[in-house]
Amino acid sequence: MKIYIVNPPFKAEYGKFSRESRSPAVAKSGALYYPLWLIYAAVCSEKEGHEVEFLDAPAKPLGEEASLREIAAKGEGTGLFVLGTSTPSLKSDIRFAERLKALYPSSFILLVGTHPSALPEETLSFSDSVDAVAIGEFDRTVAELATALEKGTDIKAARGLCLRNGLRTPAMPLIKDLDEIPFASKFIKERLEPRDYFFAAATYPSIQIFTGRGCPFRCNFCVYPQTMHGHAFRARSAENVVAEFEYIAQNFPDVHEVVIEDDTFTANKKRVLAICSLLREKGLHKRLRWLCNARVDLDLETMRAMKKAGCRLIIPGIESGNQQILDNIRKGTRVEQFASYVANAKRAGLLIHACYMVGNQGETRETMMDTLRLALRLNTDTAQFFPLIPYPGTEAYDWNYKRGYIERDYEKYCLPDGTHNTVLSLPDLSAQEMVDFCNYARRRYYLRPRYILHRLRVGLASPSDLRRSLKAFGKLRKYLFKHSG
Repeated sequence: MKIYIVNPPFKAEYGKFSRESRSPAVAKSGALYYPLWLIYAAVCSEKEGHEVEFLDAPAKPLGEEASLREIAAKGEGTGLFVLGTSTPSLKSDIRFAERLKALYPSSFILLVGTHPSALPEETLSFSDSVDAVAIGEFDRTVAELATALEKGTDIKAARGLCLRNGLRTPAMPLIKDLDEIPFASKFIKERLEPRDYFFAAATYPSIQIFTGRGCPFRCNFCVYPQTMHGHAFRARSAENVVAEFEYIAQNFPDVHEVVIEDDTFTANKKRVLAICSLLREKGLHKRLRWLCNARVDLDLETMRAMKKAGCRLIIPGIESGNQQILDNIRKGTRVEQFASYVANAKRAGLLIHACYMVGNQGETRETMMDTLRLALRLNTDTAQFFPLIPYPGTEAYDWNYKRGYIERDYEKYCLPDGTHNTVLSLPDLSAQEMVDFCNYARRRYYLRPRYILHRLRVGLASPSDLRRSLKAFGKLRKYLFKHSG
């Protein structure tokens, strides 16, 4: 069957909407994630013998009319349209689905992503043009649905669906052997342009991949483990991961960095060390640098092995400088861990991009200042400050929604220009206060003379890092100075 997989247009007039980011938006840094979940669905369907067309509208970015023209050029004979969606773009994506249905009335339209996984029946209630939604990981769901449609068999045999009549088909089991999934990078090579994508912490251009799925930790705000891939950690073998690094090294001459997008790449120390050993054995550490998300329990020995294997930067979710808040969100970390983690990373020669968040359960003006004071004290290479954005399907969303702290209008998850909005207001801390604090924290952090001198030193030592920093700063500067009156 012919499948057309679409990352739909949204806010193209304002920039590139990063739908698969953990907080989808037109990012202030200009970041655009690869649509990896759609890519993996595409390669799994191709593996099962289906013909796949693919459009990533935000990558160019294309508006609605241009996207429809692109689809029309190759859309004839499409039996199944698969549309990625997200909370802030949901209503727009459904309107786009309606236009596709009008043009291709005999085609089946499936919505996929975190939002329909969390609220499948509600998502279907918004329009009769959407025939079904996928619940959870949808790689094999798309392929099974295409097979059923092609053979004319009952689509209820395809697992992982919620259909228009409210019927849910049997749940799709999580893929245990991730080595069976073809490389995302091969699809990127054949179908996409790496220079269309940007990750502010990575050398430009870069390639993003997953090496594992599922996060064994229970942070109450994290959307992907709670809606898509669960808490059971499943990982590709070290040999399979390094084979993809080899493919990237051989096929992307302009790419010098790989972004490992796993929620927690370092969850299994033995596997990390095996990957590092193979990267060095094959000499790939001399050709490719890489970065990853790394929890603050990572030890110095593993950090040093990662550095020797080409790792340049690690990204911890520090979140808060207040222990009670860390406990409230079930982070499972302690404030006193952070200083030793940062010190060890510096000993190993690794850079750190630290993630901080305000607005969690128990937040006050003083606890926000605890977080800023911690960030300034840790003084990592880069840092981000964001208000909590609770997404449907997460415990954080349920907790706040039950107390009336969330404005339940999905279109308000982004501002009119596509940048992040804050839909959360706490009884003693308004949304605007949290936004203002994050703007203030960014200025305090990035406009310090000490920090500016640090960035200049790093840039002089590494021209590629200087180019990356200038590209990100070019996007971010208007937000740094916008509120500095």
